[in-house]
Amino acid sequence: MLFLTRLSHIAFDALIRSDIRATNSAKTDMCKELKCRVLKLVPGTANAGPAKQSGDRVQVSAWKEILSTAVNILKQGNVVAVPTDTVYGLACLAQNSEAIQRVYEMKGRNGNKPLAICVGAVEDIYKYCKVTVPDQLLRDLLPGPVTLVLERSEELNKDLNPFTQLVGVRIPDHAFMQVLAQKCGEPLALTSANISSQSSTLTVDEFHDLLPQLALVIDGGPIGDVMSPECRLGSTVVNLSIPGQYSIIRPGCALMATVEILEKKYSMLLETPDH
Repeated sequence: MLFLTRLSHIAFDALIRSDIRATNSAKTDMCKELKCRVLKLVPGTANAGPAKQSGDRVQVSAWKEILSTAVNILKQGNVVAVPTDTVYGLACLAQNSEAIQRVYEMKGRNGNKPLAICVGAVEDIYKYCKVTVPDQLLRDLLPGPVTLVLERSEELNKDLNPFTQLVGVRIPDHAFMQVLAQKCGEPLALTSANISSQSSTLTVDEFHDLLPQLALVIDGGPIGDVMSPECRLGSTVVNLSIPGQYSIIRPGCALMATVEILEKKYSMLLETPDH
């Protein structure tokens, strides 16, 4: 009886695995002509991470397989579309100059507009940025829908935003993105998945025109309310490169909460032209 129970579990696992692979295979078939793979995270797990899925071996395995595929494709110098906690993004290895150029070409973006970097943990920020704010401030804002602009360190690829000594750094509140950056072992260059000047995207279908130029799309499902303009604002971008002061580069979706932390908890002053 015990043998039959185990056998039924094995059969069930195989069935679920087959369904997951069939779904991803169908997505891949749709993109064959576009030379792009689309891998769909199981609904409800895009931001859950392996730890929260520990009771479901099938979902954990599928999540890890997609993660491994994404890491390998990124390390080959390709550009990947990814879900974040705000909008869909385009990601490549920040230390790969050719991949960075592909992102600019793909978006039709002005070469003087900077790309942010995405890391997996607060500790990683210190390697690529010169931090002059309290460590707890970083942890109060990250992970979250905020991009912190700091002075770059010598470790960061000089071909990434060579026209400025500053760089925006993100840690999305999104488990897949955090683990992806950690597994790559270096920061990801990250920007919104859209043609420059067009609206940010909340579903894969909304950046369909970019698919022919992508090596991989991670479909995490819709991000937020696709009918709400507020959900397309992207992260709040705040400059913290001047000690004791801050300035808002882009209001984004978390402006009020960010300003409250900076001013009330850390007594930081809004930078003005007189300062």
